[in-house]
Amino acid sequence: MNAPATIGTTEKVADAIRSGIRTGQFVPGQHLVEAELTLRLGISRSSLREALRHLSGDGIVAIHRYRGAHINRLTRREVRDLLEVLEQLVRLAARLGAASGHANRSLMDAALHAARRHDEDGDHRSYIAVRQAFYDCLFEVAGNRELPRVTPLRRADLFRAQIRPYQTRAQQDSHTEGYRAIAQTVNDGNVEAAEAAVAALFAQTHAMVDELPDVAFDVD
Repeated sequence: MNAPATIGTTEKVADAIRSGIRTGQFVPGQHLVEAELTLRLGISRSSLREALRHLSGDGIVAIHRYRGAHINRLTRREVRDLLEVLEQLVRLAARLGAASGHANRSLMDAALHAARRHDEDGDHRSYIAVRQAFYDCLFEVAGNRELPRVTPLRRADLFRAQIRPYQTRAQQDSHTEGYRAIAQTVNDGNVEAAEAAVAALFAQTHAMVDELPDVAFDVD
């Protein structure tokens, strides 16, 4: 009878760490101190270690025998590889979403609303909200239940957290505009335009990755 509770606790801890990465409470390269985390999250060391192993499998945490656990840091090559995979899956989602019925496509309005909020607020929290709303809505509209499971959004969260200190407000605004363009073309039911908007967003992201200083990444 204890197994389901343990599994639930483990996933809850993993979610707390993933959420902390998105909001800046945890940063790539940060050492995770077991004593601090067990106290902060109100859990046992065994539950924490199981959660860290789970996150290690997702590539979010690196566990070293003598150095303990750290939030992973990506190399520039790993980021490029990640973006290549992510782009193909987002293209598929946009294509499916644009081809879906009008009632489903209207769900993208939530992503457009989040983009407008970022225009008004302009802080990092609203930027995170845009990104979350965009992907949540896009996958819902696409209607393929496997897409959220196989799309490496957690690794993408890690990438975004890693470049946060080096990303300008203008780059955030430009990325938000990219999400807006995809959402609008999906809403319009224009499959070709939706795929083109995805390609444009990722071309912009690749260019930004190329321009970032070496200090933003681990050594290849």
